[in-house]
Amino acid sequence: LAKSQFLSSMSHELRTPLNAILGFAQLLEIGIPPLTPAQQLHLDEILKGGWYLLDLINEILDLAVIESGKVGLSWASVPVEQIILECRTMIEPQAHNRGVSLTFAECDAPYLVKVDYTRIKQVLLNLLVNAIKYNRTGGTVAVVCTPKSPDSIRISIRDTGVGLDPSQLAQLFQPFNRLGKETGPERGTGIGLVVSKQLVELMGGAIGAESELGVGSVFWIDLNLTSPPERISEQHNSVTLARPDPLPVLEKSGTRTLLYIEDNPANLKLVEQLVARRPHLRLLSALDGDHGIALARAHQPEVILMDITLPGITGIEAMQILRADPATAHIPIVALSANAMPRDIESGLEAGFFRYLTKPINVNDLMDTLNVALEFTETTQEPEPITGT
Repeated sequence: LAKSQFLSSMSHELRTPLNAILGFAQLLEIGIPPLTPAQQLHLDEILKGGWYLLDLINEILDLAVIESGKVGLSWASVPVEQIILECRTMIEPQAHNRGVSLTFAECDAPYLVKVDYTRIKQVLLNLLVNAIKYNRTGGTVAVVCTPKSPDSIRISIRDTGVGLDPSQLAQLFQPFNRLGKETGPERGTGIGLVVSKQLVELMGGAIGAESELGVGSVFWIDLNLTSPPERISEQHNSVTLARPDPLPVLEKSGTRTLLYIEDNPANLKLVEQLVARRPHLRLLSALDGDHGIALARAHQPEVILMDITLPGITGIEAMQILRADPATAHIPIVALSANAMPRDIESGLEAGFFRYLTKPINVNDLMDTLNVALEFTETTQEPEPITGT
């Protein structure tokens, strides 16, 4: 219990200053007038270093949580091609930037696996990132899925990198062991594969690798099927594989109000600067939950952004009070918090938040979430005005 509390506190304390670093750096990147080439180069290094530091924090905390036995899995039956398609969409830009071509072979049947959807994507993305990162310019990465047995399927990721010798293969899943890549140009911790192995095994699967020096490597994961392929409807498969339409940018006539309840001045200033770029949004702010509740009741904002760790009542308590009040129950409340452990996110969503975003803020994610919340507000019937003496 003490270790879990320490990890949660450490995650929060590390993410809070990173939110200012990465948030304001993103503001500079999209600012007007454009940066000079030298300024853009410097900013790119700040962003690259900041996101890398966030990756390190996430990986170390993830490993510690898994080793503590506190990982909770959210089981779901998911088509394999849906998982691969989503990972493909997320990884293609990185492969393009590296000069690596990707090929994805279609599965010969609509296989359905029982997994934690978020965690299996985490594993596949880690394997894909490694296959791209340690590849050669002009190399290839091929993803295929093949039946392993009547009850399991194998997803294989083949690259054309330098390969590994037998001694390196034997040390592959050791934590903090980068197999001699410590002094190379590619950054890493040697944690990703360890986390992937433990997650796959928690989901009842297996993970392994084969490699040949000078030829490349094949990393594979075996997953359990939930039903024979022929029993899965083609209609279900075709619907889940559809690519979502891009979210609209809602800039219709009329000003809409956003309330941000946040006690950290730097975080508040960052969101103020972001909202200033949306001329049809106005921002109200409160430094604690009680003041935020009063503003929400008085001004009826279209959307509320809520920090969790606030002086006085917590963000969750403030959200529950607003949900219980007929005058504010209809307002979507988005958590924006440095409490980013998986159990924090799950608890927040279960408590009733519309969405749960973690700090450091990804500007595009925040703007997309605001679009969704505003669209939700426009399609939801607002309560009748409350009158009284």
